[in-house]
Amino acid sequence: MTKRSKRYQEALSKIDKTKLYPIEEAIKLVKDTTKTKFDSSMEVHIRLGIDTKKADQMVRGTVSLPHGLGKERKIIAFVTTAKEKVAKDAGADIIGDESVIKKIKETKKCDFDIAVAEPALMKNLSQVAKIMGQKGLMPNPKTETISQDISKMISELKGGKVMFRSDDSGNVHQMIGKSSFDEQKLKENYQAFLEAVKKSKPEGMKGTYILSIHLSSSMGPSVKVSL
Repeated sequence: MTKRSKRYQEALSKIDKTKLYPIEEAIKLVKDTTKTKFDSSMEVHIRLGIDTKKADQMVRGTVSLPHGLGKERKIIAFVTTAKEKVAKDAGADIIGDESVIKKIKETKKCDFDIAVAEPALMKNLSQVAKIMGQKGLMPNPKTETISQDISKMISELKGGKVMFRSDDSGNVHQMIGKSSFDEQKLKENYQAFLEAVKKSKPEGMKGTYILSIHLSSSMGPSVKVSL
């Protein structure tokens, strides 16, 4: 078992683990118990009642957080030569040409946070689909990262649009801002994300969809949020 620091234990003592906190209280409590020297991330963790063995119950979607994330995300654009300038002007950090694809294939590393692509370029990514897919970085129509409108995709992502999907345990994790954000902005980002998750409920799912919600900072204890 990992031994927690004295600072962490002090923060933990302020949280009632048996209580479900309204989101306003949860945000205030997490901010108050965040003791890092850096501007830590505020994260939401939602446990879903989906059957992870069924492919049609994977939860996946996008949402534009009204106040963004408070961090820059590196975007790679896999585009035709004719669209390279459009992608760069929209804010793409990397143009995914053949040399980049070769590097991903050789190193099995992805030096970017989000990938977007034109439909015609998807065939070029087949050789690195497994590598990118395992990291959740493969462009996908469901996450609105494949389109002819490269400028719109990149602009929306730079403006705070995020993608989410359930993991192998049926959980969805999402950063909703920084601890330096004021409480109202964090609340509005949280509400936008929660609503998007609710709308992404699989059609054939039976039983309770959202089992629990926790809010935490990147290195602090979590607080259970009332549904």
